[in-house]
Amino acid sequence: MAKLTQDMKDVMEKTRGYAVATCTKEGVPNVVPIHHVKAISDDEIMMADIFMSKTLENVKENPVMAISAWDWDVKPRKGYQFKGTPRIETSGKIYDMAVEWVKAEKPDLTAKSAIVVKITDIFVTSPGPNAGKNVEEIS
Repeated sequence: MAKLTQDMKDVMEKTRGYAVATCTKEGVPNVVPIHHVKAISDDEIMMADIFMSKTLENVKENPVMAISAWDWDVKPRKGYQFKGTPRIETSGKIYDMAVEWVKAEKPDLTAKSAIVVKITDIFVTSPGPNAGKNVEEIS
């Protein structure tokens, strides 16, 4: 299975917004910008569901997701795409973490759930010869 490296976690820390992609069971894509996203282990990413509607519907009917993170402040630019299987949590430790995180940054907002993505593949989105490659293919 794909694992997050420290470099990937650093890129995620610097990302100001993430592109999060889902699709319907018929394959109709949906991409939205999301701010509250973070690595919670070497193979899981959590995002707080504050305003999700179409994304949440898609996760329920077609549990696949892609998340893109990038650091444009470094030269050359660096980015990754994380693909995986999402699950919805509405109680427990991870859900509580999402609620507390959102409240700390935006006291007027509330996380309705936490979406946890179990990472299955990681691709390079940085410019250069490795762009588009699965990190497991790069030596």
